[in-house]
Amino acid sequence: VQLQAFGGGLVQAGQSLRLSCAASGPGLTFRNLAAGWFRQAPGEAREFVGATSWTGGFSSGPTIYADSVKGRFTVSRDNAKNTVYLQMDSLKPEDTAIYYCATSRSSERLDEVDFWGRGTQVTVSS
Repeated sequence: VQLQAFGGGLVQAGQSLRLSCAASGPGLTFRNLAAGWFRQAPGEAREFVGATSWTGGFSSGPTIYADSVKGRFTVSRDNAKNTVYLQMDSLKPEDTAIYYCATSRSSERLDEVDFWGRGTQVTVSS
């Protein structure tokens, strides 16, 4: 599976940005994968942002989020387009990071990632 992320850029605090990540590859059945996002700020470890499970997963709801983004970020997916999205609203300077998309065949919460995208830079100015 190959993952290509799009949509990063420079925005001001309070504004919104939408990231997309398209999956491709032979034998890909995107609906059977958990998909989501991580981010890594300069000098920091990579951290989980949010994920959406495979079809029928997450009995508690369609998505999960890190507490730092809950209520501001929304993860969604379009299985027909093999794409996962990250809608980021009310952005803060501390959201500045490289954002990576990821998929997993075995972990709904992306505890074990099979494939990573290359990352896209998001910079939020104050």
